[in-house]
Amino acid sequence: MFFKLFVVSLLTFLRTLHVSGCDPKCTDKPVFNPSRLIVRHGDRASAICTVYEHACPHDDIVTGLEVSVGEITKNGTKISWKVDNMTQWESAPKCYYSLTLDTDTIQCRSTLALTIYQPPDSVSISYVNHSGPVLEGHQYTLQCNVQDVAPVQNLAVTFFRGQAALGPPQSRNNTKKTPVTEIFTLNINPSREHDRLQYWCEAKLDLGPEGPQGPEGPHVVKSNKLTTSVHYLAHEKQAPSPHAISITAGDTLQLNCSAMGNPSPSYSWTLPKALSPSNESVLTIDSVDFDHEGQYICVASNNLGNITVMFNVDVQVDLLPIIAGLVAAAVVVIMGVSCFVYTSHYRHTRMGHYRLKDVFRLRRSTHVAVPNGVD
Repeated sequence: MFFKLFVVSLLTFLRTLHVSGCDPKCTDKPVFNPSRLIVRHGDRASAICTVYEHACPHDDIVTGLEVSVGEITKNGTKISWKVDNMTQWESAPKCYYSLTLDTDTIQCRSTLALTIYQPPDSVSISYVNHSGPVLEGHQYTLQCNVQDVAPVQNLAVTFFRGQAALGPPQSRNNTKKTPVTEIFTLNINPSREHDRLQYWCEAKLDLGPEGPQGPEGPHVVKSNKLTTSVHYLAHEKQAPSPHAISITAGDTLQLNCSAMGNPSPSYSWTLPKALSPSNESVLTIDSVDFDHEGQYICVASNNLGNITVMFNVDVQVDLLPIIAGLVAAAVVVIMGVSCFVYTSHYRHTRMGHYRLKDVFRLRRSTHVAVPNGVD
């Protein structure tokens, strides 16, 4: 009897010693390969779970894989799973092993990190409650509409003007795994420098290094381009008026009232009585006279308002002809005086020393007769 009790006790001890290798804290959990699986909705998927024998060496150990879709194949310590068409959004395989000893159950399991994704069906950009041109100095809201994307928590949306990003990427703290439609917004304050630039947005589904990668990195879908016309008030290209202009009579007068604006401004002039109305940005008078003197008022306007530019024109006498005439007269006078002085001096100093009869006498005394026949 004593021997039989000894044998039963020994077997119980050995069984307990054998089972003691099972770690109730599941240090050696089943391992999936790959450890993370990223699958596009509707594509094929597969993984292998390995249950290590040394994790719980016992003949009564139970291993398995729980999943609601696909085929499961066991081969020793390996469990294979595959599915040809992954259409279930929340179906993560769970691999386990378990052992029940008396009333105690040891169970360890691992869940495959499975991500099922769907790129956005479409991405579009538009204004919120606005269409057509925008006004400088006003605030507007852009919205980026991302249709049917999953998982949305991995989505990042960035707004652009031209090639410049407008702020950091936007995201949503939404753990829903099925496709959703999200709208992201951004407030902008257009200025004239932004006229004719294009706004657009970009939806990036970033699933990490295991996810799909393209030339630009993670899966990216871009929106349409929204070309914006910025209307702004006309403004002067030059210094503020009034402009004081001094011009000589007979010269050409040009008054430049050119202004910038969108839409392009129109012009109207208030002129002195001697001139006809004009609707040009630059007023030209070929030969100014004293009737053109006075104040010129130009108004440049568009649908946002107008500006007024004033010119005060002072016409001065052209002194150059007068000066030239005076110089010419002075020269004539000087020449006349010089001739008179010279003539008077010559008459008194030279002409008074000769008599006409002396001249004739001189001519007779110097006459020489030549005989005939002498050459």
